[in-house]
Amino acid sequence: MSDDRAFSQRCRDHAADVWGASYDHPFVRALVDGSLDPERFKFYQMQDARYLEAIADAFVQIGTRCPDPNDKLWFVRAAERALQTERSLHLHYGEQLGYGPEDLRALELTPNNRAYQNHMLERVQRGTRLAALAAVAPCPWLYRDLGTRIWDELGGSVDDEHPYADWIRRYADPDPDESMDIDELTGRLDRWAQAVDEAARSRALDAFATSARYEWMFWEQAWTQQEWPV
Repeated sequence: MSDDRAFSQRCRDHAADVWGASYDHPFVRALVDGSLDPERFKFYQMQDARYLEAIADAFVQIGTRCPDPNDKLWFVRAAERALQTERSLHLHYGEQLGYGPEDLRALELTPNNRAYQNHMLERVQRGTRLAALAAVAPCPWLYRDLGTRIWDELGGSVDDEHPYADWIRRYADPDPDESMDIDELTGRLDRWAQAVDEAARSRALDAFATSARYEWMFWEQAWTQQEWPV
């Protein structure tokens, strides 16, 4: 029986439970109400800055697999956005929380962060182009959804005194110059899915769901301040 849903919708449906779990994670809830321990936020920000380097690598590598110059340019810009626009937020908070570029370079990746990066880059290098895109898609898509939901929950504004106001505004901002255009992202998922068979689409769905799980695990590792057990 054929599935008439757009492939991007199939991805969201396939990861629906974990998508909602990220919004309900205690790290996110404490961030929204402003009660999040600054040390937990610092832990998250530093690990996330290093993750952004990996997703930028992934975007560039996907771009090399695109025959259409417009697609190549889109992925180059996505990589630039990860390295410049988003990383500037991390360095902004670094001034407040006491870390800088040298601290980020010396940072040991957590088990969850390393595993997430390895999963994403493995799909980029060894999977189909659709699986590669599916593996990187949950990060920007989930953050946009989180930002929108948080913004609505707060009534469309956040007080300047809120300790994480800049973070909330960053991910609630719909400006395409500052954030990834999710319609462009989902449109590519849908188009590329039409060019492969159902087996390849199934593998891409699994790649998407795995990355969505790692997104939840990213909140969890910051909440627990995860360390290597040995």
